[in-house]
Amino acid sequence: MSSAPLTGRRAFVTGGSRGIGAEIVRRLAAEGAAVAFTYSASSAHADKLVGELTSNGATVLAIQADAADREQSIAAVERAAAELGGLDIVVNNAAVAHIAPIDDFPAEEFDRLVNINIGSMYWTTRTAVKHLGDGARIINIGSINADRIPGPGLSVYGMTKGAVASFTRGLARDLGDRGITVNNVQPGPIDTDANPDQGDFAESLKAVTTQGRYGHTTDVASFVSFLAGPESGYITGANLNVDGGFTV
Repeated sequence: MSSAPLTGRRAFVTGGSRGIGAEIVRRLAAEGAAVAFTYSASSAHADKLVGELTSNGATVLAIQADAADREQSIAAVERAAAELGGLDIVVNNAAVAHIAPIDDFPAEEFDRLVNINIGSMYWTTRTAVKHLGDGARIINIGSINADRIPGPGLSVYGMTKGAVASFTRGLARDLGDRGITVNNVQPGPIDTDANPDQGDFAESLKAVTTQGRYGHTTDVASFVSFLAGPESGYITGANLNVDGGFTV
């Protein structure tokens, strides 16, 4: 297989300027894809990532878009498709979390989680489908919290990630006759700025995994790149854990 198996493919990644999203952008670009990604507000991380990758010869485009806003989500997809000349790979990565008991969960945080974790995925995918050719790839980034809730306060977040899993299965049915695969990658504890692998909370999560450690963003990105590639065509409608045995 070519060392650049995604050469000629065009990818769109939501929430791609930091953490898992940025590593996915790096990996897809390294494997030959032209990549457009969104970022929410500050352009500093996005600009740095674009500079890093374009200096290595990659085609990379950063698009500012509020993932909670329907019209901005739609416009970002349309711009990416126009500038890249179409789309072959969509990665719905944008997400937020808020931990609080149900009787003290702020209404504005509920709306934010639903609008980003579910709404962004829906509007991005709905808009992108018309730009996707047969054999395209849609990859959702869910969470192991769709299957396991390790502590209190995660009911709303888990609900939104359960919706990602269900949407993945239904969409795989809807698009199967076009050879478009739809899969959901469910990370467990992954070391990022937003979820560092140090501290009491991190130690409690490490204790649940079989390996006693957090995963790395590269663990998720490498799996996403496989699902985006030519050898994954018979994998679809699957909810796939990258969790270090968190659910064992």
